[in-house]
Amino acid sequence: MSFINKYNYYKDKWWALPLIVTPVLYPLFSMANTFTLISGQEVILYYLPMALLIAMMMFYGWVALPGIVIALICHYSSAGPLGVMVKSLHLLFPVLLSWLGYRIFVTRRHKVAYGTAELVSQRVFWQVLCPASIYLIILELGVWLNFYDRPVSESGAMAFNVPMLINYQGLLVGSITGVPFSYLLIRIIRHPRYALSWFSQLRQEVDRKVTRTEMVVWLGIITIILLLLLRPLNKNSTIFSTNYTLSLLLPVMLWGSMRYGFRFMSFIWTPILIVSIHFFYRYLPLFPAWDVQLAIASSSYLVFSFIILAMAVMATRQRLVHDRARRLAFIDPVANMPNLRALSRALADAPWSVLCFLRIPELELLGRNYGVLLRIQYKQRMASWLKPLLSPEESVYQLSGHDLVIRLNTQSHQTRIEELDARVKQFRFVWDDMPLQPQVGLSYCYVRSPVKHLYLLLGEMSTIADLSLATNHPENLQNRGAANLQRSLKSKVDVMNRLQLALEQDHFELMAQLIYGVRGDDYYEILLRMREENGASISPDEFLPVAHEFGLSSRIDMWVIEHVLGFMAQHREALPAQRFSINLSPASICRTHFAQEVRRLLDKYAVEAWQLIFEITESNTLTNLQQANHTLAQLQQMGCRVAIDDFGTGYASYARLKTVNADILKIDGSFIRNIVSNSLDYQIVASICHLARMKKMLVVAEYVESEEIRSAAIALGIDYLQGYLIGKPAPLERLVAQA
Repeated sequence: MSFINKYNYYKDKWWALPLIVTPVLYPLFSMANTFTLISGQEVILYYLPMALLIAMMMFYGWVALPGIVIALICHYSSAGPLGVMVKSLHLLFPVLLSWLGYRIFVTRRHKVAYGTAELVSQRVFWQVLCPASIYLIILELGVWLNFYDRPVSESGAMAFNVPMLINYQGLLVGSITGVPFSYLLIRIIRHPRYALSWFSQLRQEVDRKVTRTEMVVWLGIITIILLLLLRPLNKNSTIFSTNYTLSLLLPVMLWGSMRYGFRFMSFIWTPILIVSIHFFYRYLPLFPAWDVQLAIASSSYLVFSFIILAMAVMATRQRLVHDRARRLAFIDPVANMPNLRALSRALADAPWSVLCFLRIPELELLGRNYGVLLRIQYKQRMASWLKPLLSPEESVYQLSGHDLVIRLNTQSHQTRIEELDARVKQFRFVWDDMPLQPQVGLSYCYVRSPVKHLYLLLGEMSTIADLSLATNHPENLQNRGAANLQRSLKSKVDVMNRLQLALEQDHFELMAQLIYGVRGDDYYEILLRMREENGASISPDEFLPVAHEFGLSSRIDMWVIEHVLGFMAQHREALPAQRFSINLSPASICRTHFAQEVRRLLDKYAVEAWQLIFEITESNTLTNLQQANHTLAQLQQMGCRVAIDDFGTGYASYARLKTVNADILKIDGSFIRNIVSNSLDYQIVASICHLARMKKMLVVAEYVESEEIRSAAIALGIDYLQGYLIGKPAPLERLVAQA
């Protein structure tokens, strides 16, 4: 076992440090004591040894008693056996009683460093007020019982007089400043490396705005005040050589408390106070009311100490809380990763940077099926996986959804991006013993500080990352036409703003197109147009994709439904039992409460449910197929009919027809328009009609634009016809005029 290991193992034994530290330090601490005489009676201005004993008991407990007893015997050996016993018990009793009370009421972390706001009240009471009060009571009783060789004042030993007040204040100020100082000294003796830790904590407590110039000026002012204060009095002395200068210490020290923290202030205030009190006679000259002035000066020592240290604790705590809140502001609270605000700060600190955008769209589907915890842990493990390739000032940043951003330095960034891409492709994520490897798209760009349009830049990089998913290779934003992307994004944002304005100010226009029933049961399909300020109309092909991308499609659907039902209620007599077909977006039918909202509107406008037909276009944008089927079933139970639009293309296929539960099937116009000239299209339409009859579904033919197509569709047994031959879209209000 090495010497250091032996030292660490044996240092807290009763015969080691506890037995040595107190006898060595007690004489040194006694040299800081300051006494004086008032009317022949000795009074205490500053008493430090009791603080040492309190700190020793706090560290070692009962193990410290042998060393304390030895130190007291050595110190009071000249008083004889009885004097040693009386004076030792006088000091031991308040120390032990206070230590017991402190340990009873502070059960956890009782040895934690001073400056902790949670323990301030307990430590002030048990380590300052309690020992000082008990010591003073025993002192006065000892004088009254003639245990101490000192005169009793005229008002009696137990009377509250000036000497007693000065004694109490001296004991209090000795404890309030001496205990933290003793704690620091003993802890450094036990663990010499703690000095480095303490200095590091001291630097953290100092306000970040403090400069060296400010510190030098502050220390210079303190030095000047001390020199004025300790300058011997003579006939040429000014007011600055009196206790007036003592009062100037308070504002200067308070400034230090607010700026430099508790550790620094407690460390520097204690020696300043000891020196100031020790040479009190240099600024407190003898005159008839000297005892009163001494009591005032003694109270100043106490009040200054309490205010300075309390202010330092509060300022330090407030600064630490502010710093912690500031750090948390740059950390995503869910993923525990640096957020977008941290990325903005990092970009501002570096003149040039390379941004890498990681897009993992499959995380959305995985998160929906397995919970948000999967997405969080995937991002955390991905960040840990990439960390070996990053330098200390580089990091992976969390974005909302399923995206991540990496900031790199510019040195050899092209090679590093290829290494990152290879590293990302090697990443394997295991969830519940199931390996998952969603595809990751990577885009990057070279940016210069300051980046004023970070959100717009990330949007462009997200679009390029989607392209990377197709090419399976990192894509450079600069090489992919950032200007065109920016114009496209601005155009989308402009359309989105116009959509919101149209929803708020009813700038939409409802159109109706006849769907002719072969058996005479016609109905109309509602089509939507958006009016511009100049009166021009915008087709839904221009604004509906943007509405879906920005989450406005469901609001538009509800606007259409409410205005159609309002029209039906208003013209109930002119258009009795008229049916209308309304197109629904995937976002609407995937909403949980959509059917209830439709029911509420039907009741509000007193319209029968069978008068509404809802058309849906089945596609891969149906994010929740189970909820969509449930919503459609609820609409059918209410009496509404459901139509499948654009059947035969994309997602709506023969396989889907086996499981779909709808009332009407609308065959896509791409098959109908060539039904006469293309035998393959004819056979496809015929097979769709055959399957629809087996499912007891009605069939609608779109794009009927000639008599030949009309005749062929009727011959195939199609139930409804729609197209320009049947009727062109017209404003909804025109139906009232035609009725």
